[in-house]
Amino acid sequence: MKGISLTKFSDLNLSPKVLKAVEEAGYETPTPIQAGAIPPALEGRDVLGIAQTGTGKTASFTLPMVSMLARGRARARMPRSLVLCPTRELAAQVAENFDTYAKHVKLTKALLIGGVSFKEQDQLIDRGVDVLIATPGRLLDHFERGKLLLTGVQIMVVDEADRMLDMGFIPDIERIFGLTPFTRQTLFFSAT
Repeated sequence: MKGISLTKFSDLNLSPKVLKAVEEAGYETPTPIQAGAIPPALEGRDVLGIAQTGTGKTASFTLPMVSMLARGRARARMPRSLVLCPTRELAAQVAENFDTYAKHVKLTKALLIGGVSFKEQDQLIDRGVDVLIATPGRLLDHFERGKLLLTGVQIMVVDEADRMLDMGFIPDIERIFGLTPFTRQTLFFSAT
């Protein structure tokens, strides 16, 4: 990350509406992972981000996603982006982050985690979602029930990739990658 001398979020080319949400959340200065990951993500490049827990990795992918997805609309059962998380709790945190940073942008999201009824989740998917935040098992459950198509995914994020590995999710993740377009943008974030 040599040569990165960005000091404010306003230097990162985020959309004005996303910038407004960042400012309202009380943030001015990006962390090193944010300054390093956001510009290439906004350019549509694949990103591998490695930083300790608590350094703002979630905003490193949420902010560029919201900026990019603000252009365009979701179609029924075909999410435009996918965020995979190892646990329900982490998925719920990502969903909260998304709400914070997308509050001035008309984007839809669905959180697919265990412990919540399929019916509720199916209704959200049927309407069309811009962002799908899910644990691998629940995502594949919906796919196998014919409720979800991943052929419209433009951006795919694997959050906490190191924990996914530790928890044995690699076969599921490989399968999910195979269900998404080869041309998608991929963002991997890990603590180690």
